[in-house]
Amino acid sequence: MSCLSDSWYCSSFFRRSMTRGYEDLAFQAFSQILIGTTNKYMVNLEWYRTFKAIYQYGTLTRASQELMVSQPNVSIQLASLESYIGQALFIRMPRKMVPTEYGKQLYTQIVEAIDNLERVEAEFKRTVLNKAPSIRFGTPSELFYDYLAEHIGEQKDLHLTVEYGLADKLTEKLISHDLDIAIITRQSKSEDSLTYEPLFTESFMIVCNTGTDTEAFDNLVGANDLPAVEKWLKNQKWYAYDNNLPLIRRFWRESFKKRPILKLHAVIPDNDAILKAVANSDVLAVSSDLIAGKALEQNKVKVLWKGATAATNTLYLAYNKDKIQPQYVEKIKLFILKHIDIGL
Repeated sequence: MSCLSDSWYCSSFFRRSMTRGYEDLAFQAFSQILIGTTNKYMVNLEWYRTFKAIYQYGTLTRASQELMVSQPNVSIQLASLESYIGQALFIRMPRKMVPTEYGKQLYTQIVEAIDNLERVEAEFKRTVLNKAPSIRFGTPSELFYDYLAEHIGEQKDLHLTVEYGLADKLTEKLISHDLDIAIITRQSKSEDSLTYEPLFTESFMIVCNTGTDTEAFDNLVGANDLPAVEKWLKNQKWYAYDNNLPLIRRFWRESFKKRPILKLHAVIPDNDAILKAVANSDVLAVSSDLIAGKALEQNKVKVLWKGATAATNTLYLAYNKDKIQPQYVEKIKLFILKHIDIGL
């Protein structure tokens, strides 16, 4: 017969083990009962919390005050635990509860586990009471890495679960409620359930290695000879985010009013990696004051040309106003604007 299949047998086994001095064996059996290996006879964890409080405070009255329950409930829970174990855990004195030997041994076995449980519970309550919700926050990876990651520890009243992605992916996740809020590089024209708040406007530019000799190109730009400028650029090698050339196309359309025809040296789906590649080669790329801000500040790359006409893009803070409270939107917005500065 398994001792976990019959509560009377378990109680008897516990008593015999304690009597014979097999404390470890008794606790092993008792621990199995505690974690509820059987569904038929499940011990109530509150019994142990009550037992611990009585043991530490010495009276039913003090224990009930500590647990914030009535004294009759404390008495019932203690009686239930003693009945379950089959032994008295306290000697009832007029003004004090004195632990028996069984009570002392049980206390030493469970106190650490109960303390740990109470610490977890207290931390959880502290988080809830301090209104530190878990916000699922979407953002382009380079934006978070370059500007926000180093400051994330300052957000004591918010717990952010960060997810990287481009505009389409982040928008889909906002619509499906898999994200609460996100930095989006363009609005969805087909989705009206989302609110878009403008954050800032980035300006695009061609960047190159800081050691690149740009004198000939600078002369063409100075002469405002756009056909010659375009010809010079078309003869260079380029890095792009993908084969559709999204940033290059936007820049080219503003300056030359046409689609680009360029020689791609490599396609790299990571803007930070593109900047690193530019810094170590003679290959060009289109970036923005937002994406390349840190690299420009650190003199890793330089601006070759900002274009004949400024090519810009507005970034938005997107969210469903029915799914996130306004104060959390404001907190996240202030956090972003505080640490992202593109006034180059």
